[in-house]
Amino acid sequence: MSLTKETVVDQITVSIDGSIVYRENTRIMEDGKEISQHYHRVCLSPIQEYTNLPTKVQAICNAAWTEEVKSAYIATLEALKTTT
Repeated sequence: MSLTKETVVDQITVSIDGSIVYRENTRIMEDGKEISQHYHRVCLSPIQEYTNLPTKVQAICNAAWTEEVKSAYIATLEALKTTT
């Protein structure tokens, strides 16, 4: 009997405000057959550090998080602070 564990990023979504949500799928395999599966989702904002994330996620962050997107996100945060 051989057990293996594999984790892959199988979904990445970019929201209108630049937020990114990605899903990791972790599968436990026994002799090549899946016996367990678990999903984990992570939400990121355009001002977060992302260098320690999976390569696919970093590539999407690099493409989506332009200076314009980051500035708009920060402006939204500042506007929220003044209304509360």
